[in-house]
Amino acid sequence: MPDQIGRPENDDTPGRVAYQGAPGAFSHEACMALRPWDIAVPFESFDLALGALASGDCDLALIPIENSTIGAVEPAATLVREGGYAVLADVWRPIRHALMALPGTRLSEIRTIESHPIALDQCRETLAGFHCDIVVAFDTAGAARDVAEAGDSTRAALAPMAAAEAYGLEILRNDLQDSPDNRTRFVLLAPARG
Repeated sequence: MPDQIGRPENDDTPGRVAYQGAPGAFSHEACMALRPWDIAVPFESFDLALGALASGDCDLALIPIENSTIGAVEPAATLVREGGYAVLADVWRPIRHALMALPGTRLSEIRTIESHPIALDQCRETLAGFHCDIVVAFDTAGAARDVAEAGDSTRAALAPMAAAEAYGLEILRNDLQDSPDNRTRFVLLAPARG
């Protein structure tokens, strides 16, 4: 798996790469790992991220389209397939989910677990053992941000470890994904061909 993708030689000008999610999301981590010289630009939805690419607001987009546990990442896979975008590169990245809450929270206090529906699907069997209410959020890191801002010790987020650091949360459990080989395929996109 490459550490970086797509940097032309002699090009040190940072571009803008659109991704879906809040800072600390898996897509944000992928942008930082694969395109560290670029500016990662967050968008709440896949539609908005790809719209920024189409409008020229962003030079590229890094979008997840497939997961080894659940298959196609929808609606992203359909939007990419139907959008006619130029696929510059693709890469599979490991996805490890962590359960996080306010500092000092005990696992026994948690009543709700919040995350993006794709992340929740990747951890369905493991989460069933917690006997908590599951709450769908627009993004993994967005759920972590919401938990931190709410200040409610009965709420937890399922998100990347980086989100705990970004929003001042404490990790209660690591590696909640049902499959130990949980991976997601990201594609690096350029604007649609003329």
